[in-house]
Amino acid sequence: MKPLLEVRGVTMRFGGLVALSDLSFDVTPGHAHGIIGPNGAGKTTAFNVITGIYAPTQGDVLFRGESVTGCRPSTIAHRGIARTFQNIRLFRDLTVFDNVRIACDAHARYSWPGAMIQLPSARQAEKETIGRCTDLLEKFGLGNEIHERAGDLPYGSQRRLEIARAMALQPSLLLLDEPAAGMNSAETLNLVEFLGWLRDHFSVTMLLIEHHMQLVMTFCDRITVLDFGKTIAEGTADEVRKNPEVIEAYLGQEDGHE
Repeated sequence: MKPLLEVRGVTMRFGGLVALSDLSFDVTPGHAHGIIGPNGAGKTTAFNVITGIYAPTQGDVLFRGESVTGCRPSTIAHRGIARTFQNIRLFRDLTVFDNVRIACDAHARYSWPGAMIQLPSARQAEKETIGRCTDLLEKFGLGNEIHERAGDLPYGSQRRLEIARAMALQPSLLLLDEPAAGMNSAETLNLVEFLGWLRDHFSVTMLLIEHHMQLVMTFCDRITVLDFGKTIAEGTADEVRKNPEVIEAYLGQEDGHE
């Protein structure tokens, strides 16, 4: 099967610091692919390169077989790559609905001039957008909070809202940056179930950064392990779990911790 995402020989330098060194991996359609490694291994830098926040010093990123290297983040999002962040980034003073509406409007089928003069086509498209936002929030268990201020939601609900907003962009590939951050063991188990539902219901491919080994080993089909910006292992959960370099660089440090 042809990869959905291909990272090819990506190196990212910041002055004398090499954050990524010749990074290469593929993400298969329909899979959940994990990126793990110690703090400072280059995981978030990899996400920033894929989503166009950084242009790599060397290498290429291909999505659906076409290079997205050098494209603006908005262009990459429109092509079908959405992401969340380790630190939740919501419009905290806007309502739950408006947070998702902003993303839905990116696919609106009307122009702003048409909306301003209330053309029938614009009114119909707006009605469809409102319905899609409402339906999405219901599916994410946020239907009762639709008019609440986003910043007033509990932490877990804010995380779901951020993911709902990303899914409003209708991505083929969803990048999740430490979705279990700040969650306890029970919440993390619920998150595994939620991500499984999300992948199956929306047929979305996932690439995630995560420190919680139980989540990664349970949920991910394939795992890439970074250390100091370099790939030290890649494979299934069982293959990665048994790799001596991984045990030394990362898993051994996390033994006994959630």
